[in-house]
Amino acid sequence: MADRLTIALDAMGGDDAPDMVIQGAAQASIRFPKARFLLFGDETLLKPLLEAESTLAERSEIRHTDKSISNTDKPSVALRTGKQSSMRLAIDAVKAGEADAIVSAGNTGALMAMAMFGLRTLPGISRPAICTMFPTMRGETCMLDLGGNVECDAENLVQFAVMGEVFARTVMGIECPTVGLLNVGVEELKGKEEVKQAAAALREISLPLDFTGFVEGNDIGQGTVDVVVTDGFTGNIALKAAEGTAKLVTSFLKEAFQSGVMAKLGYVLARHAMNKLRARVDPRRYNGAVFLGLNGIAVKSHGGTDALGFANAIGVAADMAVHGFVDKMRADIERINLDGT
Repeated sequence: MADRLTIALDAMGGDDAPDMVIQGAAQASIRFPKARFLLFGDETLLKPLLEAESTLAERSEIRHTDKSISNTDKPSVALRTGKQSSMRLAIDAVKAGEADAIVSAGNTGALMAMAMFGLRTLPGISRPAICTMFPTMRGETCMLDLGGNVECDAENLVQFAVMGEVFARTVMGIECPTVGLLNVGVEELKGKEEVKQAAAALREISLPLDFTGFVEGNDIGQGTVDVVVTDGFTGNIALKAAEGTAKLVTSFLKEAFQSGVMAKLGYVLARHAMNKLRARVDPRRYNGAVFLGLNGIAVKSHGGTDALGFANAIGVAADMAVHGFVDKMRADIERINLDGT
C-alpha cells in the first residue's frame, strides 16, 4: 500500500448516516491500516460515534458542517445552494489534494453534478460514466454506463470502454480485460449505428484490452466478458432488471422452503449451501458505483446500505487510489488520442 492514503467521507449521506458511515469506516480501517479519513458532517453527531471507535478515531479528522444534501434535493438546487454541505466539502477536499478519493451514500444526482463541477472530467473525456461490479457465473463483471448518460454517441461508448478497461485492471486485477458492447445481437449488422461505429473504432485501438465484439443481455450474467459497455439508458434498465430478478428468485426460494414441514427440513439440510449462495449474491459485497472519467475518484455507495456495504465502497475507492487509477486513465486516453476519434 502507498504510504499516504486519505479518504474523504460524506458522513451525513445515506439513510442511516452518520452511524452507518462511522461503522463502515471502522471496518474499512482494518483492511487499510494506513488509511486516514476526513469526516465531513455535524461534529455534535460525529464526535461521540467516533470516540466509540478508538482505532478509527486515531486516524480520522472531523470537518464540521451542519449542512447536508437530502435525497429529495434536485441536482441543480444542490449545486447552487450546497457549497457548504458535507458532500460538497468532501469533494472539495479531493480537488484541493487533501484527499485521494471521496465516498458518499447520499443523493446520486447531486453527487454526480457536484463531482463533475468540482473535479471536472479528464482531458479527452466528454462525459463521465457510472460503473459498478456484479457477480456472474465466471466471477465478476463490471458494466458502464449505468444511468449517467441516457443518450450516447460512438465516441462516448469508446471512452466508456477505455474507462472500463482501466477499472478492470485497477480494481479487479485483470491484466488484459475482455470488453464487449451490449447489443441486440452478436451479428455485426445488428444494432444502432453508433454502436456499430464504436465497435469499428475499438477493433483498431491498441490498449491492454481484448475487444470481443457484441454481447447480448444473457452474456452479462454468464460473465462472457470482463467489461460490458452500453449507454446509460440501457445499462440502468439492465442493472435494475437484474436486481429485481435476484429479489424475485430469493422470494421464491423463501416461499418454497416455508411451504411445508418437509420443505423446512430440506432447508435445514441445505442451510450451509444456502448461506454460501446468500454470501455470493450479497449486494453489499458489490457496493460502490464509481463515476469514471473525472479528474479524481468519486464513489457512490447505495443509500440504503449498512456498515459492511459502506466499507466495501470505501474499499473500491482505496483500491483505485492505491493503484493509480486516474493516472492510468489519463495515460490511456492520451495514448489513443480520443479527441480526434
